[in-house]
Amino acid sequence: MTITYDEFKALGLSIDMTRGKPAPEQLDLSLSLIEDAPQAGYLTRDGIDCRNYGHVLGLPQARELGAQCLGVPAQQVVAGGNSSLELMHDTLAFAMLHGLPQAEPWRRADEVAVLCPVPGYDRHFAICEALGIRMIAVPMNEDGPDMAHVEALVASDPAIKGMWCTPLYSNPTGAIYSCETVRRLARMPAAAADFRLLWDDAYRFHHLTDQRIESHDILAACAEAGHVDRAFVFASTSKVTFAGGGVAWLASSAANIAWWQRHMSVRTIGPDKLNQLRHVRYLRDRTTLESLMDRHRAILQPKFELLDATLHAWLGDQPGVSWTKPQGGYFVSLYTPDGYAKRTVELAAQAGVVLTGAGAAFPYGIDPRDRHVRIAPSCPSLPEIERAGQAIALSLRRALGEAARGKAA
Repeated sequence: MTITYDEFKALGLSIDMTRGKPAPEQLDLSLSLIEDAPQAGYLTRDGIDCRNYGHVLGLPQARELGAQCLGVPAQQVVAGGNSSLELMHDTLAFAMLHGLPQAEPWRRADEVAVLCPVPGYDRHFAICEALGIRMIAVPMNEDGPDMAHVEALVASDPAIKGMWCTPLYSNPTGAIYSCETVRRLARMPAAAADFRLLWDDAYRFHHLTDQRIESHDILAACAEAGHVDRAFVFASTSKVTFAGGGVAWLASSAANIAWWQRHMSVRTIGPDKLNQLRHVRYLRDRTTLESLMDRHRAILQPKFELLDATLHAWLGDQPGVSWTKPQGGYFVSLYTPDGYAKRTVELAAQAGVVLTGAGAAFPYGIDPRDRHVRIAPSCPSLPEIERAGQAIALSLRRALGEAARGKAA
């Protein structure tokens, strides 16, 4: 190591790694959505005028594209706006206000709780906090959440109405739910009759290796287990085409889709069908989408590999430090010895590398062991990623050194 933390800090870097944003080069892959917009027109094959009102569940062709991508019948798919986060928020908001099919509104219950595998996605937690839903942290393993813990909680507490799940390349650990984990989630007894799995399949096509790992079919597993209405599946093209201008999908049972349509019809007269039509004509089918994702991988894979190599070079000799090497998704999880994550993030910010706040991957922003740091290497350039990895390593080493000096004093 040829540079100290103070020397590094003097470089005056400014690198933002707070969110898993696509890089400009990734966004450029889909410029045809803008450049060919006039050719896309406004009439669908069925003569639907996309400039006008209607089609709350989305264009039939957009629903068919979602069905291809998610492996479900088109009638079980909703095509919405640019963000699956909107669909997740509205699902919980509708459940709170109106109740799920054949059930009372959640707001009438003394308490409503949702299970949150941790480390997890801070946006999931923000939705719950905004709606007054209590969050219960459950530990994550490499093959998904600790199912013995989950099953015991769900079976015993009727206040637990749902559970967040990111089944493939989980944010931020990169965990991949095993087939057995999916089956157990589908069949486990629940004290709440209206218990739901909030299945955020955000990284379904975001592979970082040559292997295209498949998401297990939670809707089929739930139907087979006799819980046909248990899962809401969410996905989008947010990191496939334009992060701020994609198409989002919701897939579920027929009863849940009818419920969704009833309440969404009050909220809106229809989504942006022009954007849906552009996406249908640009992406065309699952094969085209997967080909586009191969080009994304060519941009992203070297960044993740460089970050891993940099952490190995600068932290490989440090006891009690580890990090993930995900097969897909947008994040790397760095684990410090207990009690050092928050200080590491503070020091990295002072050195010019801004990370998501320590604790953000836990409900209420509280990491009980203060050891998890989320790193998002997608947007910075390769030279910036190498510098950022060095800054994070030097920051962690400085934090450990401060503690050692404090103990010596």
